[in-house]
Amino acid sequence: MKKIKRKKGASKSAPAQEPRRLDVDLKELKDIIEATASSPLGAKQREKLTAAVETLAFLTQELEAKGASIQRLRKMIFGATTEKLSNVFPDAADAADGTPPSAEAGSVEPTADGAPGDADVNGQGTAAKPKAKGHGRNGAAAYTGAQKVKIPHESLRPGDPCPEAECDGKVYPLAEPQVLVRVRGIAPLKATVYELDRLRCNLCGEVFSAAAPPGVGDAKYDETAAAMIGLLKYGSGVPFNRLERLQKAMGIPLPASTQWEVVARAAEQLIPAYRELIRQAAQGDLLHNDDTTARILEMMGEARTDAPSDEDSPDRTGLFTTGIVSVLDGQRIALFLTGRKHAGENLADVLAQRAAELAPPIQMCDALSRNTSGDFKTIVAHCNAHARRNFVEVADYFPEECRHVLDILGNVYHNDAVAREQGMTPQDRLAFHQACSAPLMDDLKRWLDAQFAEHRVEPNSGLGNAIKYMRKHWDKLALFLQRPGVPLDNTIVERSLKKVILHRKNALFFKTKNGATVGDLYMSLIHTAELLAVNPFDYLVELQRHAPDVAAHADRWMPWNYTETLASLQSGSAAPP
Repeated sequence: MKKIKRKKGASKSAPAQEPRRLDVDLKELKDIIEATASSPLGAKQREKLTAAVETLAFLTQELEAKGASIQRLRKMIFGATTEKLSNVFPDAADAADGTPPSAEAGSVEPTADGAPGDADVNGQGTAAKPKAKGHGRNGAAAYTGAQKVKIPHESLRPGDPCPEAECDGKVYPLAEPQVLVRVRGIAPLKATVYELDRLRCNLCGEVFSAAAPPGVGDAKYDETAAAMIGLLKYGSGVPFNRLERLQKAMGIPLPASTQWEVVARAAEQLIPAYRELIRQAAQGDLLHNDDTTARILEMMGEARTDAPSDEDSPDRTGLFTTGIVSVLDGQRIALFLTGRKHAGENLADVLAQRAAELAPPIQMCDALSRNTSGDFKTIVAHCNAHARRNFVEVADYFPEECRHVLDILGNVYHNDAVAREQGMTPQDRLAFHQACSAPLMDDLKRWLDAQFAEHRVEPNSGLGNAIKYMRKHWDKLALFLQRPGVPLDNTIVERSLKKVILHRKNALFFKTKNGATVGDLYMSLIHTAELLAVNPFDYLVELQRHAPDVAAHADRWMPWNYTETLASLQSGSAAPP
């Protein structure tokens, strides 16, 4: 049950305040009503009854309003699934011509010739809707990790006579073989039991055992086991106890405690690569940062065991996982840091390793002060997606005004998509935005200013707050028009934090600070490899197999260059500098 209140003096068309949820069932409401006959209501009973009445009044008002629909009510109560323009304004996708590419921020495709707004590809003056990514079957080329088996023809060889009657030709090999894909189900971790023959002398009693195959017997769990457990736990959010049940069902026991021992032991070998990843990230030209809440049992409530001096203040109770994505020479590096420090403080710790001769980097974040607090110097840009979201949230109440803002921002995002598709350099992208997006942003700025100057909007309404936010942070929102390389938004780090949120939803918490540190290490290495389209499983395996060299030359074992280092070691040549 939601209790909805409006601010005193707010516009009648303004949206209600963020509702809070109260658990009230029908029987409890009936009991409260019965209680009014014999005694006054208590504070809690009065609160719940008031919430029920206000909710009923609110829903009745909305149902009586012109244009009310079940879909609209569902969106008001539960929220929209995405912020695409077609979800905010359903009429944007009703017509056969679809939504103009410029209208959907962040989900646009440039036109055939790359020019914004010139999309007549179906002969109707409108753009045909592109096929959504991720749909359709995977071809054989997508199975890069599959074992490949070459099958020769059972009877024919190149140069043999054609087996067809009345044909004097000869057969020759085709460049492309016929391809069949077969997928088998196996346990995530397989086990092999080696039974070594033993023989005893009947006279002297000496026992002779068969030699174990090379590499067998050194350790029960090899590098691939640690890599797979780490990838499932910290890359896919599969808790230890869930993997334990799956392995038991497949006849290969793997207790949760054993899984932790395996990944913790492997983490000691991965620490040099993780530290080097942090050092490399500090040198980036662009850094995104944001954080989400974390749970560490030994640092929470009555179970708190951290020392009073832990991270500056004994009074701090918040726990966060900070996500940082650094862009260095086109390479994207993902870092995760969990503890009491928030995003700004963790970024300061990372930038403490930045080379002194480097200029201040660009920092992309939202406008929360905790993202920029810390002893470091950056060129701060703010996220346009956050500013856009404020208008999305009040679009039902101010449709014309919000549609105007979203259309302009949609055109700006379309221009950015064109620049990205054409592979423009940062300087070329800046010039392109200055030519195509600057007039749009200037028009938007004038429109925002006019809403208050001409008293078109109540300042305390939802729309008024959205406009105030954008005007207050305008210079940092429009920094992409002033400096090369400034992105439009912070979505890359928000997507990265989904890995943390997935783990939190499934595993619920870390037990200790050390467990959180191990999780940060694996998530950072795994997600950096994923951002660079590198196989994270292979990367974790090779880091363990070459642990001594990783410890000595960690800079040669980054996700973007470790294959070159492997090739040089296999060829016997010196490792690349």
